[in-house]
Amino acid sequence: MDGAIFYTSKYGSTRDYANWIAEATGLGVFDIKGNIPELETFDFLVLGSPVFYGKLRIAKWMRSHSEAISSKPTLLFTVSGTAEGAKLDGTTPTGLPQQMIEHIHHVGLRGRQSPRQLKWFDRMVLKLMARATPDKQAAREAKQGFDHVDKASIQPAVELITTWQATDDAASPAATSADLRA
Repeated sequence: MDGAIFYTSKYGSTRDYANWIAEATGLGVFDIKGNIPELETFDFLVLGSPVFYGKLRIAKWMRSHSEAISSKPTLLFTVSGTAEGAKLDGTTPTGLPQQMIEHIHHVGLRGRQSPRQLKWFDRMVLKLMARATPDKQAAREAKQGFDHVDKASIQPAVELITTWQATDDAASPAATSADLRA
């Protein structure tokens, strides 16, 4: 089976993960802001998006391609500053059609944030969030930045993709990491 990775990135973490997944699986990788091939030409899709303020940056693009996405096996990896555990694994996209949410397999990955690279608005929002959160570690990271990007964390995505690559029936993969139906 043939697939491809389509992603968008704001500060680079999602791009890094997309390239690492491509390197591990041999899939083509495409930034949705550039020229991309037709989604219909692939047997399965891998989508990557940062999560900012609880929202997927790729959601509008996904809605505009909902028919193609909903018609084939799809893995969505999200990248955020959320701590590991249930909150990261449970990050569910809002604003997507329910049919699409039920269809997509999800892997949550941790990102990085460098205050010097942030746009002014993002810096101000993080400062406000740091003041409002009771979690001292999260407040410190919001102010000072963090780098939780970890190449090894792509393994659940790579395992699902290689399962799809090895089968003629990608619609019934053996196992997934956390999926959006959970």
